[in-house]
Amino acid sequence: MWLRVLLLALVAANAQGASSELVVQSQPVQLVNGSPVLFSVRSPKPLTSLTASWLGKDLRFTFDSKDKTWYALGGVALKTKPGIYTLKLADTSKQGTETAVEKRISVKAGKYRKIAIKVAKKFTEPDAEQSRKIAEDKSTKQVVFSKSASDREWSGNFVAPVEAVVSDAFGTQRTFNGHVQSTHQGLDFAAGAGTPVEAVNSGTVLLAGPLYFEGNCVVIDHGQGLQTLYMHMSEFAVKEGEHVSRGQKLGLVGGTGRATGPHLHLGVRWRGEYLDPATLLKLKLPK
Repeated sequence: MWLRVLLLALVAANAQGASSELVVQSQPVQLVNGSPVLFSVRSPKPLTSLTASWLGKDLRFTFDSKDKTWYALGGVALKTKPGIYTLKLADTSKQGTETAVEKRISVKAGKYRKIAIKVAKKFTEPDAEQSRKIAEDKSTKQVVFSKSASDREWSGNFVAPVEAVVSDAFGTQRTFNGHVQSTHQGLDFAAGAGTPVEAVNSGTVLLAGPLYFEGNCVVIDHGQGLQTLYMHMSEFAVKEGEHVSRGQKLGLVGGTGRATGPHLHLGVRWRGEYLDPATLLKLKLPK
C-alpha cells in the first residue's frame, strides 16, 4: 500500500513539474547560418516578463494575448558555424517567481553559391572624393542601424516588396571586376525600372536618402532589432520618421548605386547581422 502511495506521489510531482515548464518552439524547424528565426514560448502560468539570450544577443519578446504566446524574431549570423547552440530563457511570474530554462537548438551550414560580376571601376577602385563619400555613408548607416524600437512594430507575415522573380539569392559569394570580394547580403528582385516598391511589413522609416553603394535607399525599423533595407531605387515616396504599413508604397525601382541594371535589393538586418530575406518571407507570423 505504501509503495502505491509513493508511486502516485512521484507521478503527481513529475506531472506538476512538467506542466510548469515553458514550451519553446522555433520556426523554421531547421536553422542554417544566415537564417531568421521566430521563437514562440507558451507558459502554463501567467508571466509578467520573458527575456532570452541567443548567440550572444538579447531577444525582445512581446506577449500576444489572443493565443497566450510570447514571440520574438531573431536570427543566426552568416558567420555562425554549424553546431548546437543554447537558447537561454528567463521568466518572471505574476507571483514574482523567477525561472530559468535552456533549450538546445541545432544550426546547420547553408548552401551558398559563387559568381563573378563586372561593375564600374569607381565601385572597386574609388578615388579620394568617392572614398570620402563612402566613409560618410558608413557613419550614417552606423547611426541608422543603432535605432530600433523595443516592442515589435511588425504584424503578421512579411510580404515581397515587388512582384518579380528573384535574380540573386542571399549569401552569394561575389567577385567584382576579378578581385574585389564580398558576400551578397540580401535578395535581388528582377523588377523593371519604375516598378512600385512596397514595405514588407509595418514599421518606421529610419532612412530615405542616397548612399554610394546602395543608391537611393530606404531603411525601415520593424522593432525587436529587426530592420529591412530597399536599395537602388529611382524615387522615394516616404520620408524619415514616417510610420508605414505593410504594402505601402516606398518608391520606385531603379538602378542607382552599385548596380548592373534596374532591380530591387531587399536586405534584412537583425541586431547588426544580415539575414536571408527569402526565409523571412516564408515564416508564418502572428498578427
